[in-house]
Amino acid sequence: MFAKIIGLEIKSFIRSASLERDLSIKIFLGVFGIYLAVMMFILGITLHPILQKQFPDSKPMFIVNKFIFIWFIFDFVIRFMMQKIPVLNIKPLLIQNIKRSAIVDFILCKSIFSFFNLLTPLLITPFVFLNFKTNDFTTIGLIGWLINMYSIGLIMNFLNILFQKKIMDNTRLFVAFLVLIAVFSGLEYLAVFSITDLFGKLFNLILYYPFLCLISIGILIVLYSVNKKNLMSNFYLDNYLKTDSQSYSENNFSWVHRFGEVAPFMQLDLKLIWRNKRPKSTLYMCLFFAFYGLIFYQNDNFKDSAMLAFVGVFMTGIFAINFGQFIPAWDSSYYPLMMTQNIPMKLYLKSKATLMYFSIGIMTVLTSFYAYFGYDILLLNIACAIYNIGINVPLILRFGANNRKRIDLGKSQFMNYQGTGAAQYLLAIPLVLAPCLIWFIFKLIFSFTIAISVLAIIGIIGFFMKNYFYKSIIKSYQLRKYQALYGFKEDNI
Repeated sequence: MFAKIIGLEIKSFIRSASLERDLSIKIFLGVFGIYLAVMMFILGITLHPILQKQFPDSKPMFIVNKFIFIWFIFDFVIRFMMQKIPVLNIKPLLIQNIKRSAIVDFILCKSIFSFFNLLTPLLITPFVFLNFKTNDFTTIGLIGWLINMYSIGLIMNFLNILFQKKIMDNTRLFVAFLVLIAVFSGLEYLAVFSITDLFGKLFNLILYYPFLCLISIGILIVLYSVNKKNLMSNFYLDNYLKTDSQSYSENNFSWVHRFGEVAPFMQLDLKLIWRNKRPKSTLYMCLFFAFYGLIFYQNDNFKDSAMLAFVGVFMTGIFAINFGQFIPAWDSSYYPLMMTQNIPMKLYLKSKATLMYFSIGIMTVLTSFYAYFGYDILLLNIACAIYNIGINVPLILRFGANNRKRIDLGKSQFMNYQGTGAAQYLLAIPLVLAPCLIWFIFKLIFSFTIAISVLAIIGIIGFFMKNYFYKSIIKSYQLRKYQALYGFKEDNI
């Protein structure tokens, strides 16, 4: 049965309207994945001698155990941002003679073969084999530790699925999760309570009592069962027929009327964000990343690096990037109707641009508290915001002309993350790479002030050339109009 479902997925990919684009992206991601895998393997080989040299009085395994909690937190964040949640179009399968449990098991097992589940084994396997030669620990102890690490890697996989399905759909749980992370980070920073030391001691125990690895295996089985039960509870065809009665708070966003001719479109977009889970979760993540600069501005290692420009562009443009990269897929359910109306494409795109301008302004105000680290940081963020308005917004709109995948804004049978994956985040690379290079080059040759002035001037020039950009962007949308219409009719797997 698994082989048959895999065959159906292959046919769906081959017959997709966006086959050419998807294939090129997969090839690029494959090459990038091979490079990253090789780097992780090399790091695993060199990690033991590096730690032995840097900490001659401690065993490398104990050092790794102390920081392994941070590694898995980093792994979870990367998974949350980039790992594509396994999704399957189950309507045709439910009316066939296929066990529901087989379909659910296929979806969950499919996630095990994710590239992100290879990163931890590629790093720790060579590291453990080098520890066999030291005779510091027994062979059984190292094998138990290795099994424990493999199990935790898969725990992160199933925890990510559960997190995106349950916690991201519940505002209170999401806020509680952020508060919990903030509390533990604060306790660690103030040296009141060290969670890294606690986990380090627990992992040290596994080296002497290998049977403790059964705890992580048990947690893995429980998480698999919870995910399976969660999927099975909604795994019925009539779930597609019934509608949930929901109450919406009345909010017409009448205040947007001051924006003139684009007001009706902006009003629709704001209602879309307010009433649907997926765009609303995008909004929550933008507010969360407003604190992203705390990682860099307190670290002297980044004081003169291009990362300062990256943080400025990323924080002020986070909503424009996350929301804008799916234009016009947000409107995929009624995009064909829009194309039959007398709606100028320029007016449609102008409304999207105005919304992104508005978001950049709000994020600039929200991140103004970074003036605490120096007014030069505040000025850099403002310059990055101007660059986002003038250059990155038209660039994001131009990327949108290539979108051909439908987005389901309502409650889906599984995770409502169609079209989401590493590819969408990779599209953000040119958006942040160019301003970082510009700022770093001019700072290196001239000064910090000239560098941020150049960024701001480029943004201002781009803003005044927006009508010229619109002509090229509109032409791109018109050339790809029917490809987008055909693609939006498909149910993405």
